[in-house]
Amino acid sequence: MAIAAEILAQVPGNPWAGLQRVDALWQQLREFQTSVPPVVSESAESIEPNWDVVICGGTLGILIGAALAQQGWRVALIERGILRGRQQEWNISRRELQTFVDLQLLSEAELDQAIATQYNPARIQFFGGSPVWVRDVLNIGVDPVYLLETLKQRFLQAGGKLLEQTGFQGAIVHPNGVSVQISEQTLTTRLLLDAMGHFSPISRQARQGKTPDAVCLVVGTCATGFPENQTGDLIASFTPIQHQCQYFWEAFPARDGRTTYLFTYVDAHPSRFSLEFLFDEYFRLLPEYQGVSLEQLQFQRALFGFFPSYRQSPLKPQWNHILAIGDSSGSQSPLSFGGFGAMVRHLHRLSHGIQAALQANTLDRTALRLLQPYQPNLAVTWLFQKTMSVGVDQSIAPNQINDLLNLVFGEMAALGEPVLKPFLQDVVQFPALFQTLAKTTVAHPLDVVSLLPQMGIPALADWLRHYATLAGYTALLPVTQALKPFSDRLSDRPRFFYQQWLEALKYGSGADYHP
Repeated sequence: MAIAAEILAQVPGNPWAGLQRVDALWQQLREFQTSVPPVVSESAESIEPNWDVVICGGTLGILIGAALAQQGWRVALIERGILRGRQQEWNISRRELQTFVDLQLLSEAELDQAIATQYNPARIQFFGGSPVWVRDVLNIGVDPVYLLETLKQRFLQAGGKLLEQTGFQGAIVHPNGVSVQISEQTLTTRLLLDAMGHFSPISRQARQGKTPDAVCLVVGTCATGFPENQTGDLIASFTPIQHQCQYFWEAFPARDGRTTYLFTYVDAHPSRFSLEFLFDEYFRLLPEYQGVSLEQLQFQRALFGFFPSYRQSPLKPQWNHILAIGDSSGSQSPLSFGGFGAMVRHLHRLSHGIQAALQANTLDRTALRLLQPYQPNLAVTWLFQKTMSVGVDQSIAPNQINDLLNLVFGEMAALGEPVLKPFLQDVVQFPALFQTLAKTTVAHPLDVVSLLPQMGIPALADWLRHYATLAGYTALLPVTQALKPFSDRLSDRPRFFYQQWLEALKYGSGADYHP
């Protein structure tokens, strides 16, 4: 029996069976066997909307649902199971959590109670290089059980309607709203928010079955029995390229042990290995990574999944009155897993933008596209993802990825926290990127040139376009901010477009980041 099967069979909750199900989905994706469900259709008949907003997907949908209900909108939330958090903690930075207080979703006391663990510092280190240590980055472990229950109660108290154990079946788009077909009934709404995640049937139909441009494979566990360690790893490696990919690791102290992940960036080529294989690699390498034998550990739970990324992201609305948010929209960079952190980053922007769209009744797809705008600071990270992955037929030096990351992170660390910290929180800013690239190119020109065969000229040319746009967004932002007061003179629809354009410049340049 393989080591993953042997260990996972003993972990509570039968994660082995779950792994087999997820692996089957991963195999279908690699072999182009995924179906495109026709869940959205259109009708020329008008309806009488009973709701302002219906949200499909409760785990992260409750975040935006609670915010909109607090604003006084009629909101219904559909969740196919019971809306409650898992035991697995969500890691984030303290400053990002302040969004919940700013939006009056949590009090300061409730926010403190939602924090399960805190640690410092965190390490970045790659094979053959020296560690870089940072503080206050992804060092807060949030208790999802408490957080979601508190937000659920806030949502209900504000008049929201929660439909648990209710599956989404389909949607019909009408000229003035959407009929949402769920178990045994139909909801009519002005706006449908798709928060069903990476594999949302609405998003799959909108993307027309397109194969993802990249995939992040992740496996891990939470276990007790590790040596005492109150530090974490944001990203680390200690092996060269193996099996046509580079292995990366993450580790965080948790309330009930220590959580460790092994992840890697690949494409969806049919020959890519399974999650089961990656779990075998995880258990093979974990003792060396953490300095502990497997026999010393008591595994509390297993964590695994695959996260697709698309270059054409965030996903633009394909229909009037329907907007994808969170992982359904692909609004995270290809370097991150998305989920909680990406949703929190955009929560303030989305809640206020959706409120403005509802107030101005600008719910056609042209207007809604401004709520999921092109973000050059995320688009530029596709080149970074490219340099951290290996094609199936590529032949590169075993340590090329590690050597590059040692150079880049070494230069960022030398430039200081204003350069390093935003990047570690998935925020790329032009001044920091320019300084890092310039310093790395001047100090190590031959290493940079050696990357060209791995990246490819088309990928580099595409990146230069996004890089130039990022520079333009950064330059335009101060000018447009100075003109912002004049938007009050505009009528509803032009004012909405102008305000959302300003938000697009702000987030697209990384100006939303605050240390």
